[in-house]
Amino acid sequence: MPPIDIFAMQPYTTIKGSPVPRLPLEGDLDLTYRCNCNCRHCWVRLPENHRAAQREVSFEQIVRMADEARAMGCRRWSISGGEPMLRPDFTEIFNCLTRNSLPYLLNTNGTLITPAIARLLKRKGAKMIALYGATAATHDHITRTPGSFAAVMQGFAYLREAKTGFTVQIIVLRDNHHELDAMVRLALSLSPSYRLGAPWLYLSAARNAARNREIACQRLGPVDAIPLDPPDTLDDGEDRRPAPAAAPPEGGHPSGRNDRLFAACIDGGRDFHIDPYGGMTFCPFIKDPALRYSLPQGSFEEAWERFIPSLADKIRGEQEYREGCGRCAKREDCRWCPAYGWLEQGRYSAKVPYLCQLADETRSYRENWRRRHRRYFGIAGITVRVDSDLPFTETTLAPKFKPFEVDGPGPEMISLRHHFSLAGLNLSALGQEVYRRVPWAIYRRKGSWIYLGIAARRSDKSLHAAAEFNADHTRGRIYHPDGENFLQGNLHALTLFSSDQIILAPALADREACFFHAAGLEIDGKGFLLVGHSGAGKTTAATLLKSRGTVLCDDRIIVRRWPDGLRIHGTWSHGDLADVSAASAPLTAVLFLDQARANRLVAIPKGIETARLLSLYVVKSLATADWWEKTLSLIENIAGEVPAYRLEFDKSGRIAEAIGKLL
Repeated sequence: MPPIDIFAMQPYTTIKGSPVPRLPLEGDLDLTYRCNCNCRHCWVRLPENHRAAQREVSFEQIVRMADEARAMGCRRWSISGGEPMLRPDFTEIFNCLTRNSLPYLLNTNGTLITPAIARLLKRKGAKMIALYGATAATHDHITRTPGSFAAVMQGFAYLREAKTGFTVQIIVLRDNHHELDAMVRLALSLSPSYRLGAPWLYLSAARNAARNREIACQRLGPVDAIPLDPPDTLDDGEDRRPAPAAAPPEGGHPSGRNDRLFAACIDGGRDFHIDPYGGMTFCPFIKDPALRYSLPQGSFEEAWERFIPSLADKIRGEQEYREGCGRCAKREDCRWCPAYGWLEQGRYSAKVPYLCQLADETRSYRENWRRRHRRYFGIAGITVRVDSDLPFTETTLAPKFKPFEVDGPGPEMISLRHHFSLAGLNLSALGQEVYRRVPWAIYRRKGSWIYLGIAARRSDKSLHAAAEFNADHTRGRIYHPDGENFLQGNLHALTLFSSDQIILAPALADREACFFHAAGLEIDGKGFLLVGHSGAGKTTAATLLKSRGTVLCDDRIIVRRWPDGLRIHGTWSHGDLADVSAASAPLTAVLFLDQARANRLVAIPKGIETARLLSLYVVKSLATADWWEKTLSLIENIAGEVPAYRLEFDKSGRIAEAIGKLL
């Protein structure tokens, strides 16, 4: 029998413009909804000895489901509950799901961890241990289980004793919000990694009115909730070119939104959910039995290939949706989903008033963020957007950035986000080390670059900064130990590093551009590149010539190819001369500086010699083979198209006469 091509067998969808197969890559499995705690906010909890245990799938059934899922592509499992460790066969299930998978995710309240389980969890994966308070009184009040705080502290101790890494997941509710700061301090004393759980809560699908009232009482007000789970301002669409306008999809509405409410989740989904009774669907929030497939009575393939795709057309937006959430102006800021509508109101088209309140606060948060926490700068045709967890002031950035400040996004974007804490950084999967020279160690991981600010001694493991950039350095998050430098102000780099070239150089290479050690001047509409290393006289030459034109910068200049030819662009990376400009000019001549006793131009033949000299003065930042290939191609173009000279000059000022000959 010939080999099976799974890509040929699968229906395709499109993600970011590229067709990819619809494969069940990640599975969410709730082992039980029973729990040994009785948390005030829990939306699925059943008592520890509830009769539903008799309906839970057996270990043998889980093995079969896992094997069938793995055969179709599943490589990662998320294990949760209820409390998954209530199952007496938890160890066997855990081994079954994780022995042949990529790193797993386990959610637990931590109260049932034993030394043996702590050692078992050393297997590579994410362990999320819930924390409901900084004190026993608050924690046990939330769980309604006396001794639960002591039990989870013992669980943490077992994990630490086994040297098993874990993340403390802080669950913030109305009744423990007053201890939030103390919970963060406690979490950091237990583990270098913590996170805040989603601070808004789901109602119970059981339609238990008393339970739902209690859940609603634990919901934080919008003003408290949004800062704990803020919208991702780094990914608000500005750094992507707008898609061309298209007609509304079939079945759409004037708002342009499709009324096939779950179609996008199903068509683009790569994960699935299995409940404790073997019911499978595409989302853990779908509790409607009509939208779940019984795996004990069927097969995983049938569920994934036929049942789940059929649901895309089953749930349609009704008039309530068409006149409500389907055309609501708040949708871009709202977390509404038809599954939440069903949980809250029993109707997929129903709005959720609490989410409407959160949407209002989200919009207010975004507006405040754009005003106080975001700045834009234009350089060489690229807009650099800088977001900061701390607000900007008039003195945050050095005056040299003022000429480059712009009002908003442009067609080519680099987006940066500053965080002022190293707490919670996960450094367990850095990738391949490609560079190490104080102060940086650089790692390449599939799809991203990791930068660690390192100390001079290898034995010193402390970090002065960390950053992660995407493959082309156009999106990045930068982490600092604290905000001291930022608050002091007069910053000389948008990255807060020693230079912004670390991000600009790779991005420029993709745009037929690069930095040169050079001064740049625009004189009578023409651009002159005065090339030389430190001490060659770039600042002196720029000072002598500034009366004739505009100094773009005296130390770093960008050359970029545009459709109409090569241009030089000013930068904020100046030397002793503070004159900088965001202007540009067509590159008219390349002048290699040579301080002498006379002022004259000596022509250099176009071609190899010019290219060789230019390669000596290109600014090398993360000089990978790919970067060199693109940069050398640009250098060859410059050398073949632009006249080059040796410019011998003294300090008499007669250098202007030599430049005048080129005009």
